[in-house]
Amino acid sequence: MYKWLILAGVMAATPAFAAGEMDLARKSGCLACHALDKKVVGPSWKDIAARYKGKDDARAMLIEKVKKGGKGNWTEVTRGVPMPPYSPRVSDANIEKLVDFILTM
Repeated sequence: MYKWLILAGVMAATPAFAAGEMDLARKSGCLACHALDKKVVGPSWKDIAARYKGKDDARAMLIEKVKKGGKGNWTEVTRGVPMPPYSPRVSDANIEKLVDFILTM
């Protein structure tokens, strides 16, 4: 399913994994508000990964946030612009792939 590479004890996505997930993100509309390493409307995915690194419930919480949308977690970045819901427009399986991709950064 996913191809992983271990570098200096850190699990990182291979370029093929990243290219596929970036294509999925583009098709799903994520890049209208997010980028890998800079704020657009919402926070960068690297900032999201850093904020939730090591938190046991991060994956489940982020999957629900992408599915249902919401606001309040990044108000200082978004200036109150809410995260729109992406379910059912984006399948649950694809939302999980995107969240897993973000958390590898």
